[in-house]
Amino acid sequence: MGKISKPIKKPETIKTPFVEVSQGQTSFLLTKLTAGVLATIAYASIRGQDNEEGAVQRILNTRRISSIADFANAVGHFPNSIVLNWVNVKSKIVVKSGNLEIPIQPRSAQLIDGQHRVEGLRSAMETNPSLAELEVPVAIYQNLSTAECANIFLSINTEQKPVPRSLVYDLYGIADVELVDAAAVRARDIAIALNEDEDSPYVGTIKFPGSPRSRGGIALSTVVTALKSLVDSKGDFEQRNIFDLETQKKIVKNFFSALSQFYGERWYEPSNAFMYAAGFSGGTDFLKTKMLAYCQDRKSFTQKTMRDAFDIPANDLILQEEVKGKGGKESTLAIQERLTSFFKPNSSKVADYEV
Repeated sequence: MGKISKPIKKPETIKTPFVEVSQGQTSFLLTKLTAGVLATIAYASIRGQDNEEGAVQRILNTRRISSIADFANAVGHFPNSIVLNWVNVKSKIVVKSGNLEIPIQPRSAQLIDGQHRVEGLRSAMETNPSLAELEVPVAIYQNLSTAECANIFLSINTEQKPVPRSLVYDLYGIADVELVDAAAVRARDIAIALNEDEDSPYVGTIKFPGSPRSRGGIALSTVVTALKSLVDSKGDFEQRNIFDLETQKKIVKNFFSALSQFYGERWYEPSNAFMYAAGFSGGTDFLKTKMLAYCQDRKSFTQKTMRDAFDIPANDLILQEEVKGKGGKESTLAIQERLTSFFKPNSSKVADYEV
């Protein structure tokens, strides 16, 4: 008696409403899937690593996955569509009675965009299984070639450019606390003080979103990026037990005010390198690498202590023309080196901290 073959079990399917969207010569199915379904059917096909049609993705960044998992647990907003390329030819998507019938089988759909979001959700579900029911918008293409996947990937990642960093940092001031970068918020607070306080050497010169276009001045994103490592948890300030915002603001203002004394009325002239990104970034780097330690040794972060540590001749001021044409890192380093050449620390110390 011959063996009785077991019936082949059909894969589980889900039904979901959809909209078909046509763009040029291609079309996709716009729908919603739960995070649990996405984690089952979707996978990343890595360019240069996976030998299959449609491989356009990069290697996963584990730090980014961890960050997205934390975000999913804290907030769980994912309004942008995950973009898939359905490649499972044995179990196809079926349109029936106005719905999509989608087979729930592993490795059925390549991720064109959103691989870190899917991996982050997959990681978050390990500790918070309820996230498996989170609904996520999904755009599904079917059986695209590598070239077609590349076109879509490049369209998303080059033509659809992210918003300016200055706008991101400015919005941190009003967004929910779960969404913000705490160090960026603190750096933004210092940037506001630099721009608005009457005793600041940068009053009215930091460009926030919506500011009139002008030559010179420093973008908010430059200021925040330069200051973040100073104010970050376990950053340069906290390593010296300088935690409160007011003291941090005062120290930054004291440092640049000390430099401004050598320029006098020329400080706000367009020729002054410190009125530009390279000057502010190079100056902040010098503050972090040399001036903070110098002041800590003397228990004094006053403007006078910082000013007395420099010897900058009036005929050798640091000018913007010195770094014109240099790249960002190169120009920042050039400013820092020039400040180092003028740094003439004395050996006197005082008993208690002064600010």
